[in-house]
Amino acid sequence: MNQEAKPTDRSRLINALAGGWVADAASLGLHWLYDSDRIEEVGGTTPEFLPPRADYFRKGFGYFAHEGKQVGDVSHYGAATGVLTESLLAGDGRLDIRDYQRRFRVFFGPGGQWQGFIDNPTRITLDNLTAIEKNAIEQAWATTTAELTDKQKRVLVQKVLPYTRHLSGEQLAEPVRKAIDLSYKEKAIQDAGVHLAETIDRHLKSESGADDLQLPAVSKLSPLVASHLGQGDLMALVEAAVRVTNHNDEAVAWARCAARLMDGVFRGDALSDSTAAAVPEAPDPESLKRACSGSALDGPAAGERFGRTCYLHEAMPVIFHILSHAGSYTEAVRANILCGGDSCGRAWVIGPVMAALHGVGGERGIPLSWLARLTDAPGILADIEALVNQG
Repeated sequence: MNQEAKPTDRSRLINALAGGWVADAASLGLHWLYDSDRIEEVGGTTPEFLPPRADYFRKGFGYFAHEGKQVGDVSHYGAATGVLTESLLAGDGRLDIRDYQRRFRVFFGPGGQWQGFIDNPTRITLDNLTAIEKNAIEQAWATTTAELTDKQKRVLVQKVLPYTRHLSGEQLAEPVRKAIDLSYKEKAIQDAGVHLAETIDRHLKSESGADDLQLPAVSKLSPLVASHLGQGDLMALVEAAVRVTNHNDEAVAWARCAARLMDGVFRGDALSDSTAAAVPEAPDPESLKRACSGSALDGPAAGERFGRTCYLHEAMPVIFHILSHAGSYTEAVRANILCGGDSCGRAWVIGPVMAALHGVGGERGIPLSWLARLTDAPGILADIEALVNQG
């Protein structure tokens, strides 16, 4: 984040980032229920923070994905945002793609912390990271001059991978050689292991994402925008981060649109000015202009008009409709839930923008009682404050 930021600017950023977490948690109970009438039947005018229950989905069309989750928990979108936040914290706010990929893989992969739904971009990204690594190993064996048995190759791969997943460049040789020395004293085998590590390091790709046009492309952008607010390289950083999980040009364009919107609002610009700056970035700017037209907020009608699914060309117009018509954070979150479909994914743009505009508390900000319902609120808010205040 800009080190010259004023205390009021920092407060706005803290509010904005908290707004994403709260909006996601508030939406979880009815996430992916597509029938607005059923949502209203279950939740009435206060559909937020309902416990995730399969019973809600027995009428109307929907997909119950959050078995075992509790009130206040966040979706897989929130989990992924947490991974990027941790990576940014580790890098003093700088985006380190290799570190982000490693943390993503450790968190969502086998033996990781995440227990819950795995979306298509996450699943394919995990597969791609493994395939990229496998191809790099094949490149190394094709170019090594050492005569190695199959067993030695297997052992060297086992020795090397823990280091290539954490280290890069000149950091690799010494610890790799020491690890191999525990099993093989021969210099030729150790040299082959170092060659393996360095080849893997050179061939790893930053574009590890799925060819996918869904909301994971934009849902985790708020901490990245907050860390690089107003900087000239923000759009390049957005693209690099998006391609980790969504390696698709149209997804990148929608992400640039969302990031431009958040960048303006996070810096204190009027919503109308931020919207005007964001719309030209979109692959379909006319849909966003239509979404912003009119005077009445109607989440279900926006869903009927533009679509309720996870695809960005449906979700982004709904997001822009709600943002341009809602008068408060609470009103926006409730309209998003009542719209139905992928409410948790949309929440990660709606929540940060509305919280940046209206803050916490009062008639228009994040209700304090909602903040208190967020699972692990102290830890999440501490990370948010650390990210915003670092530097």
